[in-house]
Amino acid sequence: MPGGASPSGIMLLAHDDLAVCKARRYKDLSFMSRSATSSPGFGLRLRRRFLASEALRGFSLLSPTLLAMVFGLAMPLLVLFTLSFWLQDYVDFIKTFSWKNYADFFDKPIYGMILFKSIKISGMVTLATVLLAYPMAYFIAFRIKTNKLVWLILITVPFWTSYLLRVFAWKLMLGYNGVVNSGLKSIGLISEPLEFLLYNPTAVTITLAHAWAAFAILPIYVSLEKIDRSLLEAARDLGENAFMTFVRVTLPLSLPGVIAASLLVFIPTVGDYVTPSLVGGPSGIMIGNIIQSMFGKAFNWPLGAAISVMVMFTITAMVCAFLWGTHQFRRRVA
Repeated sequence: MPGGASPSGIMLLAHDDLAVCKARRYKDLSFMSRSATSSPGFGLRLRRRFLASEALRGFSLLSPTLLAMVFGLAMPLLVLFTLSFWLQDYVDFIKTFSWKNYADFFDKPIYGMILFKSIKISGMVTLATVLLAYPMAYFIAFRIKTNKLVWLILITVPFWTSYLLRVFAWKLMLGYNGVVNSGLKSIGLISEPLEFLLYNPTAVTITLAHAWAAFAILPIYVSLEKIDRSLLEAARDLGENAFMTFVRVTLPLSLPGVIAASLLVFIPTVGDYVTPSLVGGPSGIMIGNIIQSMFGKAFNWPLGAAISVMVMFTITAMVCAFLWGTHQFRRRVA
């Protein structure tokens, strides 16, 4: 045999190699089996921990909404806040930190005046809307016994048309030869058309109050519908008349709906610019028109961003003060 190896030695070496291969194969198989059995165990433990944690389950349900809020609201606000500290040289942004835009806002009184006027108009709109919405919500909640859904759908009928169409409808009604002036002339109350109905803050207030009426009616209706009717009966049994029952029972219990309606109307109307531009005229300009012009014809995005940030901070402070005041009032009433 070559190399002097005997047949028995060769058979012994082959037998040893075969034993080594079998041992390695056994180790590989045992490792694979342990991995296969451990993976389901890890997944099962993870699933059990997920099901046992209410916070994780709630976060998994909330996470899509959080992502939408972050990318749809938080990110644009962050971009707007960052842009307010930049400068602009015609079409180029100067990306250096500067307080110039905020200094311009405080140095020019016109911005503060228009912001104050916008808050005043929005306050009037909110007051008018809530005062008109409360009786309607009260009527549906306490007087309508059947087919309440039909009444709620009828409230939303104006929203089946475009917002611009509704504004133009009020423009036609309040115009010089509009429905209001024509009706008053036909019954002989006026001889000449009233010129103060259009292109002033009053026209803006009327149009916005109609546009946001449904947003005030629905939350007030929900609060009134949730009131326990036995409380009203108890007040009557104790000798209270209808008016005092409303003042001492119905109104305090419906305050959450009134507060929600006030916020739903006040916050968006401060920044409205479509309605003032169509029915407000020069005297009805609001802060939203200034911001829109900065991002439009004036082409000064950083200053427009700074004005927007100041409006947001002002409205946030007012809302917090309003909520604190209503909380203190409810505590005293309770």
